[in-house]
Amino acid sequence: MSTRTAKRRHDLRETLENEIATGALKAGERLDEMSLAKRFGVSRTPIREALLQLASTGLVEIRPHRGAVVAAVGPSRLMEMFEVMAEIEAMCGRLAARRLTAADLATLRTAQEECRAAAGNGDEGAYYLANERFHHAIYRASRNGFLAEQAAALHRRLKPYRRLQLKVRNRMMASLAEHEAILAALADGDGERAAGELRAHIVVQGERFADLLASLADTLAPHGN
Repeated sequence: MSTRTAKRRHDLRETLENEIATGALKAGERLDEMSLAKRFGVSRTPIREALLQLASTGLVEIRPHRGAVVAAVGPSRLMEMFEVMAEIEAMCGRLAARRLTAADLATLRTAQEECRAAAGNGDEGAYYLANERFHHAIYRASRNGFLAEQAAALHRRLKPYRRLQLKVRNRMMASLAEHEAILAALADGDGERAAGELRAHIVVQGERFADLLASLADTLAPHGN
């Protein structure tokens, strides 16, 4: 496979992933291979490969006699996933606080400034991308490759819901303040504090969970064939 072909297939998968994450493709919506192939100007083979890759991350379900559909997650399952994500990120933070390099800290501070600029402009999309860089920098700083892989995989699985959280009023500014507390703990080398701040930043409980469910009303609604 040529580099150009590989990039095209990667971009195709990224486009579908982003459309699921932003709600352009909604839970339960059928992903017809023929229609998608026509839309992207490709054969059905790269479409099928992209859908299988998205199915492996849980964003798409392959159903008998219906084909691929955007996966839907119920409230209980969603809360369970955020609980696990919170513990994984807490572990990354605990290790990163001990193993952080000056370069890691500089990367985190740059990502935080990008988050600050996006929040100031009210740009949810830019904030999400900068926020993603912030968290992935923590995963890498843990210096535990397996843990970083697991964190990144679950991060991808929760992408649609993490993005939707940013639509809740004042969430971007609250997230920014939580990042500051995380950064301070990491810079101080305080693993337990970093773990606690990350856990609180990620876990979705009480009013935050109710707000997320309200934002998910359309996404969780069933769709026809």
